[in-house]
Amino acid sequence: MIKNFLLLIFVLFGLNINAQKIKNREVREKNYELRIADQQRAVLVLFPCFGCDIEHTKREAKFLDSLDRDFISVLFLNFNQKLFLKESEKIEYAGFLNSVFESNGIDKNEVHIGGFSSGGNLAILLSNYLLETKNAIQPKGVFAIDSPVDLEKLYHDAEKDLRKNSDPEAVEEAPFLIKFLDDNLGNPKKNINKYKIYSPYLISQNFTENIKYLKDIKTLFYCEPDLDFQRNRKKRKYEDLNAYQLEKLHEALGNLGSNHTEFYMTNGRGIRANGDKNPHSWSLIKARELFLWLIN
Repeated sequence: MIKNFLLLIFVLFGLNINAQKIKNREVREKNYELRIADQQRAVLVLFPCFGCDIEHTKREAKFLDSLDRDFISVLFLNFNQKLFLKESEKIEYAGFLNSVFESNGIDKNEVHIGGFSSGGNLAILLSNYLLETKNAIQPKGVFAIDSPVDLEKLYHDAEKDLRKNSDPEAVEEAPFLIKFLDDNLGNPKKNINKYKIYSPYLISQNFTENIKYLKDIKTLFYCEPDLDFQRNRKKRKYEDLNAYQLEKLHEALGNLGSNHTEFYMTNGRGIRANGDKNPHSWSLIKARELFLWLIN
């Protein structure tokens, strides 16, 4: 009798351990990591910044530590080194997401896609594509944090940073950006059509083809202009910032008829994981704000 009772205790203990493992299940693969919520109410798909990876996202996106893991599944992607997506890449990434969801038994409802910096560009372009093509994954929301959504503007702003020669980081980054865009899209003065095709939004042309399907879903844009920081360190004005580009995209969505687009300018949130002040950071968004946006 006692032996059977002890056996029952061990079995129940083992089942409880297994249940905890399932509840807190994490999947790690080459191009993604997945945290699976026990009572999933939403899925958050995250693109990293240009030169970043999953570890960088987890280190810098501190809000994820406070996000309710019982209700929010998080898919970290390792796709980087991109400012835009070609048509073939949209097809590839859409197939990849469906494969990840299906192989891990993840519900495709309540999917939200976001990213920081260039990762926000990818989130916008892929979400618009998924909606346009009536993919099995239909995003309910998309967000971007301080993203350079207008590649023509990015090109010309990099040229200005070179001429000003005021900030070592900006001067180092500018020729790389110009060369990257020249190699992939050409000079916008001669190849504006390519910039229309690949930019999430082009201010000079008010070109909205890459965002028009987002007007019926939630969109959320975060930036922190911090003009004192930008003027003193980089000699930039508001129109030189990603914040300006995001504000114009937000306005364009409103003009398309969106009633669900939000644009936030934060103050004093831009802090990197190492403690350095930097308004170009994942930290602009807070866990509580994001959680409410995801579930509402």
